[in-house]
Amino acid sequence: MTQTYLLPEYDVIKSARPVNVSSVPQRSPFRYPGGKTWLGPLFRCWMFSFQTEPKRLIEPFAGGGIISLTTAFEGLANEVVMVEMDRQISAVWKTILSDDAQWLAKKILNFELTPETARAELNKTPNTDRDLAFQTIVKNRTAHGGILAEGAGILKHGDGKGILSRWYPQTIAQRITNIEFIASRIKFIQGDAFEVMAKHQKQTDTVFFIDPPYTAGGKRAGSRLYNHSEVDHEHLFAMCESLCGDFLMTYDNAEEVRALAKCHGFQSKAVPMKNTHHAEMTELLIGRDLDWVEDGGVFREESPAYHLGSQKSHRNISPSKKKR
Repeated sequence: MTQTYLLPEYDVIKSARPVNVSSVPQRSPFRYPGGKTWLGPLFRCWMFSFQTEPKRLIEPFAGGGIISLTTAFEGLANEVVMVEMDRQISAVWKTILSDDAQWLAKKILNFELTPETARAELNKTPNTDRDLAFQTIVKNRTAHGGILAEGAGILKHGDGKGILSRWYPQTIAQRITNIEFIASRIKFIQGDAFEVMAKHQKQTDTVFFIDPPYTAGGKRAGSRLYNHSEVDHEHLFAMCESLCGDFLMTYDNAEEVRALAKCHGFQSKAVPMKNTHHAEMTELLIGRDLDWVEDGGVFREESPAYHLGSQKSHRNISPSKKKR
């Protein structure tokens, strides 16, 4: 297998035109509900708004990990800490960031996916992290919407290809191989988001990207999508208020969330984006200071298209002004 280190080049989005996510680096091996590929340009603006490069980025609800991967690939911080409680997702990240990465890549390349082989694999009881990682990738790539929560059904029709419609073994294996090159920059923790945040609470050189399951304000989408969806949102906002380092949160645009942000003295800004069904909607960015956010722009949620991009680094791109 040829190992290729991908560092695509692209401009920070400033126009009001929707971003085609197929032109944004697709680095995660997951199809993840609520994935943040669409946020890449804004996240990059936030990271470049600091006068001093942060020493560490912590993603307490890592999930598909696109923000952590973006940070590691593009050198936006010296160290990345990914935190995830879900056992299935954790097994994938543990395997990819270990010496078993190539085992997983080859297992994916050699697997002949059919409805029968998928069911047989999903009915197994994995004995090791790497076996669970492979099973999780199969489940993620064959379930409706990539949902890993209990009860998710297997694709039957997707794009006319049925169960094969989201199974791209070469692409998935290549992404795993690419991540190997930056694995030394990433620390993975299977554990509780609040405990890790508390441990790094006093560090001024650490920043946090926080994307919890959207269950505030009576929203139940998170409970349908994730195995661990219950979050004490009030406690999360209070924890953010106590952090010495900066943070950026994303949330569902709900009135209850706006009220929480205001109560804790945070700014919130609705960001227009388009989901995979091309419906325009908004999500909230929440932080202490959102003056760095450029007006305009519509961002697309992750789509099933895959485009690995060019092999150039954009690290020399910087925003028009730095404030902090």
